[in-house]
Amino acid sequence: MPATTDEGTTAPTAPAGLTTARRPAHVGFLGLLKASHPVPAAAVTLLAALLAAAVGLGPAAAATAAAAVAAGQLSIGWSNDRLDMRRDVAAGRHDKPLATGEVRPGVVAAASCTALLACVPLSLACGARAGWVHLGCVAAAWSYNWWLKHTLASWLPYTVAFGLLPAFLTLASPSAGWPPLWLTAAAALLGTSAHFANTLPDIDEDIAGGVLGLPQRLGRRASIALAAGLAFASCAVVTLAPPGPAPLAGRLLLGVTLALCLAALAAPPSVARGRAPFLIILALAGADAVLLVLAGHALPVG
Repeated sequence: MPATTDEGTTAPTAPAGLTTARRPAHVGFLGLLKASHPVPAAAVTLLAALLAAAVGLGPAAAATAAAAVAAGQLSIGWSNDRLDMRRDVAAGRHDKPLATGEVRPGVVAAASCTALLACVPLSLACGARAGWVHLGCVAAAWSYNWWLKHTLASWLPYTVAFGLLPAFLTLASPSAGWPPLWLTAAAALLGTSAHFANTLPDIDEDIAGGVLGLPQRLGRRASIALAAGLAFASCAVVTLAPPGPAPLAGRLLLGVTLALCLAALAAPPSVARGRAPFLIILALAGADAVLLVLAGHALPVG
């Protein structure tokens, strides 16, 4: 994650008309919570917790792994909003607490650093190999916030971080081994899909603000197609690649994801400009996450 901000070295100015009067503590707390990107942070943490249980981690080890992932996700979300503050202010983003003055920049920066510091011992408590793998995932996400989101390689941190998540959990499990290649590939495909899907709600604002990662350069329609296609490919890999016949639940979910993928691809231009494709791809990702958890249960443990 971060190193030199895209905001310059001077302290950001408050939005025009923003009062500097002391705000109630609960307002600052809610602003801090919103600045953490709570929904994706909770989704990734929940996926990690379910995968931890699926690969055989006991309650204490699974809780430690989930706490490490939560700390890493919080540090990523807070650093993202802090680094984007100037651009969000210029764009008049009313959904961004730093842009509206709901929370102070120093508070968000301190929270991000605190979460990152907590992530280190929590990750290493899962075992040295597992811990360093997870810290690599977090470092990949920070590199996105600092620099790669503006480049053609904007997809790479998502691919690396999601692809290594199963390894973090299997290395922390009783078997302490690396996951099969197909599970890594399925997780990496899901993460890459998440990158393209994540840009859809704000793609026009990103382009106007000069954030030109791969999705912004390709445009909305191409990003929808890639997000849907990659999510379906992940579902197909996790259903069909493991040895033995595919379970009935997996085949049924694969059929559902194919229908969702086709629905996203067939959306007319008027629909594609709305939130429908984004919501369809979220449903695709949810089904994919279920398949990943089912695949984790099928892995040999011990």
